Amino acid sequence: MNLIIYHLSKQNIFKKSLIVKLFLLVAFCFSCISIHAQDVDDLDSLLIDRDIENYSIRIFSNYKVNKFSIKDDNSKVKFVPNNRYGIGVGFANTKVIVDVAFNIKNKNKEETKKFDLQGTTILKDQHYVNIYAQTYRGFTAKNSFDEPTVFRNDIRSVSIGFNYLYTLDEIEFSYSLLKAGFADKRHQNIFITGGLGVFSSIDYFSAKPTILSESTSPYFNEQANIKRYQGLTAGVLAGFISYFKLPENITATLNVMPGIGVMNKKITLQEDSFRPSNPMVYKLDFLLGLGYNYEQFYVSLTYSNGLYSTSFDYDNSYNLNLTKAKLAIGYRFQRKRSR
Repeated sequence: MNLIIYHLSKQNIFKKSLIVKLFLLVAFCFSCISIHAQDVDDLDSLLIDRDIENYSIRIFSNYKVNKFSIKDDNSKVKFVPNNRYGIGVGFANTKVIVDVAFNIKNKNKEETKKFDLQGTTILKDQHYVNIYAQTYRGFTAKNSFDEPTVFRNDIRSVSIGFNYLYTLDEIEFSYSLLKAGFADKRHQNIFITGGLGVFSSIDYFSAKPTILSESTSPYFNEQANIKRYQGLTAGVLAGFISYFKLPENITATLNVMPGIGVMNKKITLQEDSFRPSNPMVYKLDFLLGLGYNYEQFYVSLTYSNGLYSTSFDYDNSYNLNLTKAKLAIGYRFQRKRSR
């Protein structure tokens, strides 16, 4: 984990408030029993499972990225972090999964410094909650017009938010059960339910001197040459959650949650600032999970993506992409049988 320390100045008041809100969200994450910090994932309950056969050890690899882009009708520039992959170990039971990951760094590439916390849980059977808090510093700047790709250590990004869905029916499975390879015979072979909910987020990026370099700024108008951006979003979402028991000890889940909201945005240029007139923000979240069991072993694969899009006015649009994938292989313990 890498927490960023900010110096005292008027320009950094917003940054410091983000860190305070980040701390509050982390505390809230613990209280909601849903932790994933480099990586601690999916605490459905703090109750201890006393059956040794419900415990497993696991190794895993993961992929996590927070990337964003700015585009107009003709050009696009996107900012992608480095060292996106990790490996780790963990343990699991029917109550909890705890995974600890170590970021893989390429000595031939510049390092992106980051703090990345994500968690998903189901509370009291009908409350789906997802929380994330991410700070990144250092992005590779890519473009659609064949200018050289460069690493920008001066670019910082902060994304903090939550998604909440109240389902029409009680959710008859647990993400811990799915990801830890436990099959509950009480579950239906097919379970699908829909629901309505809300979401909220804080979004921020900054650069020195601006987000566009000297080589890329001629492809955009002046209003796209942003020094600092900050936005606060609130909105509503709808969607469905599904779970499938497939042949050959395979399980699957698919969640899709589109949403629409309003955002209070402020954009600071080098010598000016403005608030975009179009407040609308559109989002789409989805999660795909697959699991396979063979005797004491299991394999779990999950992939999730959160897409956010809004207008910066002056024909400029902004897109944020939060992606996470994990492949885990585990071994469940077996109680010694008396002879």
